[in-house]
Amino acid sequence: MVTNPVTAPSPPDAPPGAGARPGRRRDLAFLAPVAAAYAVAQLLLAVPGTGLGWDETVYVSQVSRDAPAAFFSAPRARGITYLVAPVAALTPSVTALRIYLVLLSSGALLICLWVWRRLLPAPVLALAGVLFTGLWPTLFYGSRAMPNLWVAFGALLTVGCFLRAARDPGDRLALAGTVAGAALAALMRPSDAVWLVLPLACAACAVRTGRRLALVVALAVGALLGAAEWVIEAELRYGGLLARLHRADEIQGGIGWHPAFGDHLRALGGRTLCRPCDGPGSHPLTVLWWFILPPAAAGGLVVAYRAGRLRGVLVPTAAAVSLAAPYLLTIGYAAPRFLLPAYALLSLPVALCLARLFQRARTRPLALGALCLALAAHLALHLALTATLGARGRANRTAFTAVAADLRGQGVRPPCLVSGAEAVRVAFLARCASRQVGGHDGSITADGLAALARTRPAAVLVAGGSPPPAWARGWRTLLLPDFPGRRGHLAYLSPSARPDGPGGATREPTR
Repeated sequence: MVTNPVTAPSPPDAPPGAGARPGRRRDLAFLAPVAAAYAVAQLLLAVPGTGLGWDETVYVSQVSRDAPAAFFSAPRARGITYLVAPVAALTPSVTALRIYLVLLSSGALLICLWVWRRLLPAPVLALAGVLFTGLWPTLFYGSRAMPNLWVAFGALLTVGCFLRAARDPGDRLALAGTVAGAALAALMRPSDAVWLVLPLACAACAVRTGRRLALVVALAVGALLGAAEWVIEAELRYGGLLARLHRADEIQGGIGWHPAFGDHLRALGGRTLCRPCDGPGSHPLTVLWWFILPPAAAGGLVVAYRAGRLRGVLVPTAAAVSLAAPYLLTIGYAAPRFLLPAYALLSLPVALCLARLFQRARTRPLALGALCLALAAHLALHLALTATLGARGRANRTAFTAVAADLRGQGVRPPCLVSGAEAVRVAFLARCASRQVGGHDGSITADGLAALARTRPAAVLVAGGSPPPAWARGWRTLLLPDFPGRRGHLAYLSPSARPDGPGGATREPTR
């Protein structure tokens, strides 16, 4: 007799007994290979030879031992900086950092799926893990110093522990996990934690009175603990919490009614940021899964209702909708990583739906083959997109390393200063400080920057055809190696930047 993985009971973890350890080993046999495959796919496709992205550079520079910290703008939280600190403070190796994050993200995936094993059968959880980690944003950002995937793990942990604590008031570990998950999400992105906690607090109202207060307190304590650093920093560095929120709103283009479904669709073809979201749209094959996701999640809710598991699937679905809504409706640009927390939670009802489809197709070879082929094609497409992004990361590293090397050859060496186009990444590689006069990262006045340039080597990077700042027009020019996809960038070098001997003569731009 074959057990139905959708309706099979989920064995409890706890009571010691003869059946407990075999049950754990069986569940581990389902879940551990998913986490291991996630790690291997990252190591093969997303790690080798890649450099830090712009946002990554900001986060890592805060704890780097070799480069000054880049300007930390109002919307950012320091959670990811704390996460990478053990490696970034010891070595400048990007590869070491990537491998460290691969191990952490794969371990976090296993822990988050393990938390849910009292709520859903292990085969369904394994399938949910495959669906979530098979998406190119999950594969790509597992090894990146970016906060969104860690919000997703925090969301999975929070919702799973919340449901366990609601079901069993004696499960103190689940209550502690609720606090830890909410704190992790808030530490990474305080605003996301708010949208995670709100639907759970509403769900707590449907719980028996004796458990309701404990659940609400756990959610509130976790969110406050995680957001405390962000709030304290707002008071110390940004003129108060309201001032920081206002500045964060400005940097994000103004929070309001900005439906961005089209932008998110355009980004699904492998664009890590769609701002502005112009140019050709994504290939139809890269967006098809996005249209399948809502009906598949709805199908999972129906399956859960019929199997008596509705609460265990309805709550994560509601939390997913809450987490996705601000990015789909109120921010006028798109990045696929924004929706990772929603994808993580929606993988649970979708996995239930897919498990039922596989169950029904067992005796129909053609239907079973079609399902397997569709799933394999979906995974292959996302693996290919991840490989493309990995190749792009290697090209970026080569280009920015060449620019930094040219600047060093022209005397821009520590203590030094870089401003202008792509200054953050170039400055980090050259071990210089990066400062901007205006824009989102404005951190110094023009007079202040000009005064600094008189005492230390400085470079102002200018996009091809754009004029330099007035105070740098008399500086010597250097034609830079091409940036990825862009040509003709110039560096204006301060008089204090002296080239290395005769071989360091400045390359003048062609007029």
